Amino acid sequence: MKVLFVCSGGLSSGIILQTLQEEATKQGVQMKIKSVGTEQFETEILNGWDIAMVAPQVRHRYQQFKAAADLVQVPCEIIPLQAYSPLGGSMLLETIKRCLGID
Repeated sequence: MKVLFVCSGGLSSGIILQTLQEEATKQGVQMKIKSVGTEQFETEILNGWDIAMVAPQVRHRYQQFKAAADLVQVPCEIIPLQAYSPLGGSMLLETIKRCLGID
């Protein structure tokens, strides 16, 4: 599965992405993950992502991100605050799977 993250500058999600990748590996889920800043989102969402996840610090722009994702039929969700931590990998993966309808 291909997961695109958007945060303020594209860098603050690094620890979260690492935690998510570790959890995906642990559960046997193949995952490609990329994080971009808000300025790159509308271009990057065109590149065949399965889902877009919005970091809590930019949730105030969620409707803008969702509109861009809707144009290419990519689900777009806000990352739950509890999952946006170094210990939130499991919760974040479950959120992604639920949004995509994966067991």
